[in-house]
Amino acid sequence: MPRLAGLRMLATVGRAQMASRRLLSSAKSNPPMSFPCIDRLESRQRDLMAGPEPTYEKVVTGYSLYKHKQPFVCDHGGVLPQFDIAYETWGTLNSDRSNAIMVHTGLSGSSHAHSHDKNLKPGWWEKFIGPGRALDTDKFFVICTNVLGGCYGSTGPGSVDPRTGERYATTFPLLTVNDMVRAQFHLLDSMGISRLYASVGASMGGMQSLCAAALFPERVGRLVSISACARSHPYSIALRFAQRQALMADPNFNRGFYYDGVQPHVGMKLARAVATVTYRSGPEWELRFGRRRRAPEQPPALCPDFLIETYLDHQSERFCLQYDANSLLYVSKAMDMFDISQSVTQRLQAQREQAAASTETPPAGTVCMHVNEQEAAGEVSRAETSDEIMEDLVAGVKNAQQPALILGVQSDILFPVKQQKEIADILRRAGNSKVTYYELDALYGHDTFLIDVVNVGAAIKGHLENA
Repeated sequence: MPRLAGLRMLATVGRAQMASRRLLSSAKSNPPMSFPCIDRLESRQRDLMAGPEPTYEKVVTGYSLYKHKQPFVCDHGGVLPQFDIAYETWGTLNSDRSNAIMVHTGLSGSSHAHSHDKNLKPGWWEKFIGPGRALDTDKFFVICTNVLGGCYGSTGPGSVDPRTGERYATTFPLLTVNDMVRAQFHLLDSMGISRLYASVGASMGGMQSLCAAALFPERVGRLVSISACARSHPYSIALRFAQRQALMADPNFNRGFYYDGVQPHVGMKLARAVATVTYRSGPEWELRFGRRRRAPEQPPALCPDFLIETYLDHQSERFCLQYDANSLLYVSKAMDMFDISQSVTQRLQAQREQAAASTETPPAGTVCMHVNEQEAAGEVSRAETSDEIMEDLVAGVKNAQQPALILGVQSDILFPVKQQKEIADILRRAGNSKVTYYELDALYGHDTFLIDVVNVGAAIKGHLENA
C-alpha cells in the first residue's frame, strides 16, 4: 500500500509539473525553434530499432576473395586465426607476371576502383584506370584491395570470428598499416606475383605504397605516393581523434558491440562531417558555396542553413550507414600510428615475433588512456630532436631505392605539402637518386587525388611509362 500511495503522489506531482509548464509555455516571449535535423535523426533511430541491417555490407559487389587459412600475427601482438582479402583486377597479367600494379586505398576505400563486368557501377578511381589512362590496362594488370580491417569484403571487426561464431567487434586486434601491406603481399603470393611493377596509393594508400617499397624493396619496382606522409603528424592525429571521440560518444556504440542492435549512426554522421571538412579546402568552398543560405528569405536556423552546412549534412548522412563504425576506429588508428622510421619498424617486428612465439592470449588493446596513466606506465615517448627523427626516417627507407613519384597538393590541410616534401627528402638522403617530387596548385584539398584527372593522372602515367 505505501508503494501505491507513493506512485499516486508521483503521478499527482507529475501532472502539476506539466500544468505548470503549459502555463509557462503560453507566456513565452518567442515560439521555440524547430529542429528538423534532429527530427530526421530520431526518425532514423526509430527505423533502425525496427531491425538492424548494416547497409555497408551491400555497398560493394563483384569482388574476388583471397582466403588466408593460416593464423596471422599482427604487429601489436593480436592474432587473426584466418583472414579474407577482397580484391578486384583490371587488364591482363602477362606471361612472366611482371606487369602488376597494386593500387592502395584510402581509409574508407573499397576494392572497387573501376567498373567491370561483375560490377558496372563507376569505381572511386574510375577515370584513372582503363585503356590509355593513367593506369593503362592495355599495358598493366591493376589490382585493388579492401584493406584488412575494412568492411567491404575483407576481414574486419564486423567479420565473424571463426573461434566463437560471433562478430569480432572490439575483440578484433589492433592493426598497423604494415599489417595491411603484409596481408596484401600474401594475396600477391597466391597469384604467383613475385614482384610488382609499381605500388601506387594516395592518402592512407600513399602510406601503404611507401611501406610496401620499404618493407618489400625487392618486390616493388616503382613507387607512387600521393598526399601521404612518412609518419602521421599531430594535426592529422588530432582530427582523427575528434572523429573517433564523436563516434564512441554515441549511446548506440556500446563499446563496439552494436551489431545486434542499433548502429551508432549519429556518431558516424558527426565523425564524417569532421572528416569532410579536412578533405576539401576553404578556397574551393568560397567559390562553391560562399555565404549563401538555403532559404535566405527565411529566419536563420540552427539546423543546416548555409549551403556549406547542407553539403556537410548531406555528405555525412549518406556515409553514416555505408561504412562500419568499428572499421573507422581501427583503420583510422592505424593511420595515426603510421611511422616508417627504422626504430618503429623494428619494434613492431619484435612485438610480432614475440607474439608469434608465445602461446598466451595477447592483451587487449587500449582504446582510451589518460596522459597521466601513460606517464605512470612509462609509455610517453621522450621528445626527439629533429635530427634524430630525420635520421630514423632515413634509415627506415634505406632499402627503398625504386624510382619514386611523390605528389603533394598546396591546398591540402589534412596532409600538408611539408609532409610529402619530407618523404621525398628522406628517400633522397637514403641514396635514392630517382625521386620526382611534384606539388600541385589545386583547389580541391586532400581530395585532389580523386578529382584532378588531368594533372594527377598525367604525373602517374609519365612515371609508370617512362624509363
